[in-house]
Amino acid sequence: MNTTDAKTLKTASRFWKKSHYLGRMTLKELVVVYFQYYTILTYLTLVAVMIGLYIWKPAPLLPTIASIAVAILGFPLVWYVTHRWIMHGHWMFKVPFLSGLWKRIHYDHHLDPDHLEVLFGALYTTLPSVALATALPGYLIGGFGGACIGYAVGLLSTCFYEFCHCIQHLGYKPKNKRLALMKKRHLEHHFHDEDGNFGITNFFWDKLLGTYYVRRERPNKSPTVFNLGYTPEIAKKYPWVAEHSGGEVLCSPKEKDRYKSSFEEVDKIQDIR
Repeated sequence: MNTTDAKTLKTASRFWKKSHYLGRMTLKELVVVYFQYYTILTYLTLVAVMIGLYIWKPAPLLPTIASIAVAILGFPLVWYVTHRWIMHGHWMFKVPFLSGLWKRIHYDHHLDPDHLEVLFGALYTTLPSVALATALPGYLIGGFGGACIGYAVGLLSTCFYEFCHCIQHLGYKPKNKRLALMKKRHLEHHFHDEDGNFGITNFFWDKLLGTYYVRRERPNKSPTVFNLGYTPEIAKKYPWVAEHSGGEVLCSPKEKDRYKSSFEEVDKIQDIR
């Protein structure tokens, strides 16, 4: 390895040892960070591998189209189910060996919504989940080639979801009306009432299953919007998440003032239901 490569690796290492907060970043800075983050690089690398494997052993045309369609249309439903009944289900923190996982995949994100390092999904949870949702149906439809193209589409959908999720927490008002409304619904989920608006890029399932809302329909703010119901009282009975958190049980972000702009951002976007 030459000196230039060594310096580049050292700089990248220092870059990811510090915390990044989306509320303090510009869109340009986000794009730079996004394409340096190891989870996104992993997804894109696997997409290239899956496409290569598909080219090597493709499925017939109709099974290929069907595998792609199932991956695209099924992704919002898989996310909705995962977000509503797993991440927001009040059961993972009650299981000792799942408590650390729940803390990592969602509790930390709600306690510190703009913290980039906990916003991105953990690879050990996202890769198998996306495979089950897209590669497995693809295999059933088109065999090996269907699985490869389905997984590639699922991973690309994940990249798109992660970028939109970052935009929703960025200190930036999207010019695109659709993105702006998506951002507003998601900020309401984080700062007003966590029991609704579970979609990120698509709220079809929220509307169908009755969890879609606009802020004026729920005038009272949820007291558990940040801790997801893991209160000090609950922690006495199920202490494992608190133990993973250094003994702390928080009810709101430590740096609440840092989120003042996020609270205000909700009201700046013109609303339609």
